[in-house]
Amino acid sequence: MPDANAPRREFVKKAMQAPYLERDEEHQLAVQWKERQDQDALHKLTQAHMRLVIAIASRFRHFGLPMSDLIQEGHVGLLEAAARFEPAREVRFSTYATWWIRASIQDFILRNWSIVRGGTSSAQKALFFNLRRLRARISQDGTVTASEMHREIAGAIGVSVNDVATMDARLSGADASLNAPISDGDDGAKADRQDFLADDSPLQDETIGGMIDAERRSHWLANALTVLNERELKIVRERRLSEDGATLEALGEKLGISKERVRQLESRALEKIKAALLDQQSAASYV
Repeated sequence: MPDANAPRREFVKKAMQAPYLERDEEHQLAVQWKERQDQDALHKLTQAHMRLVIAIASRFRHFGLPMSDLIQEGHVGLLEAAARFEPAREVRFSTYATWWIRASIQDFILRNWSIVRGGTSSAQKALFFNLRRLRARISQDGTVTASEMHREIAGAIGVSVNDVATMDARLSGADASLNAPISDGDDGAKADRQDFLADDSPLQDETIGGMIDAERRSHWLANALTVLNERELKIVRERRLSEDGATLEALGEKLGISKERVRQLESRALEKIKAALLDQQSAASYV
């Protein structure tokens, strides 16, 4: 039976056997790639640093993601580092590339570790990647309570205690599918986890009742508006029934009257509408 891990082991073996670059040779390859886009120089530069990618990726293997994927993402970070590297700054490429490799792997883990997306701030990332280590160090003596441990970790990383408790709970349990069966019903049928989720939406009778009430109020309002004259109806529609809501001054200019007169007409129109609505309500109560 073929060994599924053989290609990865062969890749790692070749990466580890790649020759180290002296500082001058590394600088020369970086210059050739930066100034002339020399693909051969880029290949030699990245191949010589694949062992660095593998070493950094191995530090994150306990997050449960395939090592091959971590190495691939680290290689993406290595190429990004090569694209941004400035040879003139006299910094070793490995030093510069380490940050980009680690950042690329960490971003990949945050995107794929859980179907629930976590925080993306620098503090949240630090909490995610350091919580296990800090928790193991603090709980060595076995006398620290969970709340005390959370407070100490929160102070060390600079996040709230609630953030630490939430992240601790997430890291302590795997994602659970809502379609996963968790028990049998009385009739022997399988019950899914989603069957026990509460539905916060209104009941059907409440929804239908609300629709009927809304239609009734709309009908009453339409009838009430018929008691207004043309000018009063225009004022109510533009002042009360439009999204923007015209100002008294704007309506006064449009109608050729003062804004105080518009206010008086609006007040009178609203009184008419109120009286008409009360009459309709009284009539409906006797039906």
